[in-house]
Amino acid sequence: MRRLKWDRDWELVVVNNGSTDGTAGLLRDLRGEFLPQLIVVDEPQPGLGRARNAGVRACRGELVVFTDDDCYPSDDLLPMAAEVFKDPTLGFAGGRVLLYDPTDRRIGIQERTERREVRPGEFIPAGRINGANMAFRRSSLQAAGGFDADLGAGTPFPCEDVDMLARLSAAGWNGAYDPRLVVHHHHRRKTQAEAQALLRSYDIGRGAYYAKCLLNPTLRQVYARSWWRSLRRARCTRSLREIMGAVRYVARMWSRRRA
Repeated sequence: MRRLKWDRDWELVVVNNGSTDGTAGLLRDLRGEFLPQLIVVDEPQPGLGRARNAGVRACRGELVVFTDDDCYPSDDLLPMAAEVFKDPTLGFAGGRVLLYDPTDRRIGIQERTERREVRPGEFIPAGRINGANMAFRRSSLQAAGGFDADLGAGTPFPCEDVDMLARLSAAGWNGAYDPRLVVHHHHRRKTQAEAQALLRSYDIGRGAYYAKCLLNPTLRQVYARSWWRSLRRARCTRSLREIMGAVRYVARMWSRRRA
């Protein structure tokens, strides 16, 4: 983070989401010695959607740029984000997520080199914009009521990122995938078993995401059509896991409403 180049005021918000190791002490040392602009937020209840909300509440900037704790942003990520958001209609954007270690499995990345506009109400496939490299106009996040605290890593449904994109798209915001925004992902998964475990969780989260979009009247038709096409093309095991994730998500929401 110390290599980020930006000639304007900016702040680094780090959310300590219930860690039980030495993270808290390390963050105190960083703030005192290296990063005076570092803001540390404690969110003890696990869940990436909840953690992102805590970070947004603590920040003051007009643009909010997200990355993950196993990622290395490019030096020019912040000025590139400002350039992308010169379009006043843009509510969200994302960019490339490249492997930091070429010996890691090729998962959790996004390597497209062409810009892609995302129009309001359009189908947004999971993974087109990766939560490890996404940015928002702060006003769009506030208008949406923040991330869904029931979603994200640390919950059964890792899909808080794409859920937010879909909700903003449904609300009329434009978005974009822009390859000028770059981070490098160091996920450290080397074996097939490690990769498959992560992909299984993605399948479950993807199913929950599609189910939530089907419950949104604005998105229902386009997502029903697009998900059906996707299920027909996907491998049987992936399709079954997506359906399982959808059923689990709907069952959990139904149970909460009845409680």
